[in-house]
Amino acid sequence: MTIPAELKRLAKFILTTACLVAACGPADRAGRAPDGAVNAVATTSMIADLLRQIGAEHVEVTGLMGPGVDPHLYQASAGDVTRMSEADVIFYNGLHLEGKMVNVFEQMHRRNIRAVAVAETAVPDDELIESPAFQGNYDPHVWFDVSLWMQVAETVHDVLAEMDPENATNFQTNLQAYQDELSSLDAYIREKTAELPENRRVLITSHDAFGYFGRAYGFEVYGLQGISTAAEAGTADVQALVELVVQRRIPALFIESSVSPKGIEAVREAVRSRGFDVSIGGTLYGDALGNPETPAGTYAGMIRHNIDTIVSSLQGNHVAAAR
Repeated sequence: MTIPAELKRLAKFILTTACLVAACGPADRAGRAPDGAVNAVATTSMIADLLRQIGAEHVEVTGLMGPGVDPHLYQASAGDVTRMSEADVIFYNGLHLEGKMVNVFEQMHRRNIRAVAVAETAVPDDELIESPAFQGNYDPHVWFDVSLWMQVAETVHDVLAEMDPENATNFQTNLQAYQDELSSLDAYIREKTAELPENRRVLITSHDAFGYFGRAYGFEVYGLQGISTAAEAGTADVQALVELVVQRRIPALFIESSVSPKGIEAVREAVRSRGFDVSIGGTLYGDALGNPETPAGTYAGMIRHNIDTIVSSLQGNHVAAAR
């Protein structure tokens, strides 16, 4: 019997990960940082930012995924496994966002290293969006609804306070200040959205990451690829979006910082061939924050960048007939 190449790659990844974890025995674990701070590892940049907001100087944060990194396809390196094996706690999104890292988290759990799936823990099932492609699974991109991210912030706070009760008051103070900031951010998104007529609130992106955004703020959302970027878009997917853009005269399409722009560019070219010149409205941050030194390097800055870019482009200033 011939074993498919994909299964061979998966088996090799699991075997390699198991060997790496086994090599990092309990004696190798560093535990608390020298200054007594909680040693925390975060998978995504959104979670790392959240830890820094709430933990401040009392949490030493190591983020595994930097700007432009796609968590759907990310595979843990040997260095990542070492960092996790030395941590007091690992924070990850869950809901299958870090699909290729699940085996690592299971191995860490068996070694009594705490791993917390923050979105999966914080958000009740009835507030999650079901995946149309995978029955019983949910859309993991909860951070695009600010109110849901506030729930995730509470879960992060609770874990930190449990692990470091001496600084629980500090964590509570930081959480309250950050919740106030997020409440203002949520209000800002709604104010910006109100600048768009309802028939212009149609968001087309590289992959289907903005479902929670659409539900919370009143946008129709379409992604060329599915909820996971591991699913490839086919010709029928491109043609369906082309038809939508041409019929409804959508003024702009959006690419994402962690996804190749080729698919959206193909949609745009196909629309142009139909006599309508839709613009590329700009780059949105989907599965990762921007560079740390930029405004989009924080969660709040990333969300503000996205809504500003969306509203500006969908106001239709760039719409013109194709030549």
